[in-house]
Amino acid sequence: MQSSYSTRELAPQQRRQAWQNAIAEIYFPLELAFLGSRIFEGTLEAWRLGPVSISRNCSNGLLYRRHEHHLVEERDESFLITVPEISEVRFVQDGQDVSCQPGGFLIERSHLPYEFSHREPASLWVLKVPRDVLEARISRPERLATLRFDARSGAGALFVDMLRIAVARIEEFDDAARHLIGGQLVELLAASVTSDRRVLSGSSSPVKNAHLYRAEEIIRSRLGEPDLTPQSVADACGISLRYLQQIFEAENTTVGGHIRSQRLALCDQRLRDPRFRGSISEIAYDCGFGDQAQFSRTYRARFGRTPSEARAEARRAG
Repeated sequence: MQSSYSTRELAPQQRRQAWQNAIAEIYFPLELAFLGSRIFEGTLEAWRLGPVSISRNCSNGLLYRRHEHHLVEERDESFLITVPEISEVRFVQDGQDVSCQPGGFLIERSHLPYEFSHREPASLWVLKVPRDVLEARISRPERLATLRFDARSGAGALFVDMLRIAVARIEEFDDAARHLIGGQLVELLAASVTSDRRVLSGSSSPVKNAHLYRAEEIIRSRLGEPDLTPQSVADACGISLRYLQQIFEAENTTVGGHIRSQRLALCDQRLRDPRFRGSISEIAYDCGFGDQAQFSRTYRARFGRTPSEARAEARRAG
């Protein structure tokens, strides 16, 4: 599905409000301040690929502000991965101020106030990813916000190349293939950011960060095992359970909580994926939950709806 907006056919006095409406439709509500040219010009196109979307945003200089009042009625958090093509952009969130030139990309978090701006005319590629989809690949994705990543080589360059290729050939694919491509884009994004040492470097020492990375990898690869426990993760890492707990406590979480969160995110992803035709109980068991009733209660507490409601909602949207 494609959405397209352009100011070309509009009277100059109508363009700014039309652009504000288009931005709210494609991303979420924002306050806009128009910079530079008196007559605003912009084009905005967006394409759905399963739970994620790609957009191409071309416009004169702009300042976008996300305020606290925009968050009051927002429930589902998203991350915007923004790739500037022709001009430098500036992003301010949570006390961090970062600029990004072509050849890199930024990650923005929807559930915190922010400012995003470019003074010169800009062309931006933007991948919008729901938090649960990103969290299924990258633990605690909020750590990525305000980081600038390299897109000139390696996985970062491949990620940006695939954004462009996916849009260029999107009409050749059916809905199932688009859903698959959306997932592959998120996998490439995860590969590019997890190869950056900053993603795992918090307040812990390099040794603790190495154990944290190893534990995260073990948990992601063994979510389907119902007997995956903090002790078994510690054993696989070759460290004591207490030491492992201290590492996760430094990240403001627990080992058991992280395992549960990753399992729930994977279940939610599969419930919303039209390719997964299995029953809800099969999805729960495949993701490591041994008790379907307990899974349903935990899922509802996390997402505010039952697994059946989530699947029905995804089918209606499809």
